[in-house]
Amino acid sequence: MDLEQLRALAAVVDQETFEAAADELRITPSAVSQRIKALERSVGSVLVRRLKPVVPTPAGERLLRSARQLLLLADEALLALRASGADGSTHDAAGPGPAGGAGAPERLRVPIVANADSIATWLPPAIREVALGGRIAVELLRDDEHATADLLRSGDAVGAVTADPRPVQGCSVRPLGTMVYRAKASAEFAARWFPGGATAEALAAAPVMQYDRKDSHQLALLARVAPEATPPQHFIPDSVQYVEAVAAGLGWGMVPDQQDPDGVLVELDPSWSEDLELYWQSWTLDSPGLEEVSAAVVRAARVLRPSLDI
Repeated sequence: MDLEQLRALAAVVDQETFEAAADELRITPSAVSQRIKALERSVGSVLVRRLKPVVPTPAGERLLRSARQLLLLADEALLALRASGADGSTHDAAGPGPAGGAGAPERLRVPIVANADSIATWLPPAIREVALGGRIAVELLRDDEHATADLLRSGDAVGAVTADPRPVQGCSVRPLGTMVYRAKASAEFAARWFPGGATAEALAAAPVMQYDRKDSHQLALLARVAPEATPPQHFIPDSVQYVEAVAAGLGWGMVPDQQDPDGVLVELDPSWSEDLELYWQSWTLDSPGLEEVSAAVVRAARVLRPSLDI
C-alpha cells in the first residue's frame, strides 16, 4: 500500500468530504478519488461510503488504525530527516520541503483525546509545553472519560485520558491521578432547596445540572442516595459554563476540586463525593513525538491527587 493512498484515506475520513481532503493534501479532488480507488483495489474492499459526510466502511475502519500508525511513524521520520538536512533540502524543519509530497505535514500531528473537565483544568499546561517545542501540532479531541478509549480503538487518537484502566489492544497504560468531584451548589441555592440539610427528599426536588447525556456523575449520586428521584435537569455541555451555572444557582452539580479551588460553592454533604481515577493510554509505538506528548501529560497530571496505582 502506498503512503499517499493511506494519507488520502485518513484525510477523507477526517475532513468528511473529498473536496476538503483535497484542500488539506494540496491536490485535486479527482486525485484524492483516484488514490482511494487504487487503495480499494489493492485491498479488495470498499473503504469509504461516498456520502456527505464521508464515512468509513467496516473494512475502512479496520485499515484506518494501522494506516494512522504508519503515517505517524513515516511523518516523524520525514521531519527528522528535514531537521538534519539528510533529505538533501536546504529548508528548516518547519518548511514543507520536497521529500514529503502533497499533504506531508510541516509538524508532527499528534491527535489525543480527553474528557472536558481535564481539558478545562489540569491538561492545558501539557498542551502548551508540547506546542512551545515547535515540533509537534497537538489535535485535542473531547469525549466522556468512559468513552475516550474508543478513539484509540478506532485510530482517531493516539493517546487518551481515560477512566478505563484496561489497556486497549496495542496500547500501554499509565496512572495519572484522581479527580475528586463533590456535590456543590451556590449558597442561595442550598438555602432554598436544602433548608433541612442534605436529604434524599431534597435531592428528589432540587434541579440538577448535567453536562450532557453521557454525564454520569450526578446520576450515580442520585442512584446511590435517592434512587427514586427524578428531579428537573439542565444540560450545559461546557465545563466552564457548567460550573458558572452552578454558581449562578441554576442547580446543584458534581464539581471537581480543580474548578472550585477557593471553595466559593457550598458542599452539600461531604459523603456526596466521587473519586475519578484517570489513566493515560497511548499506542505502543517507537515514536519520540508520542512519548514527548505522553511525558508532558504525565507531568501536568501531578496536580491531581495521587492514585493508589502511582
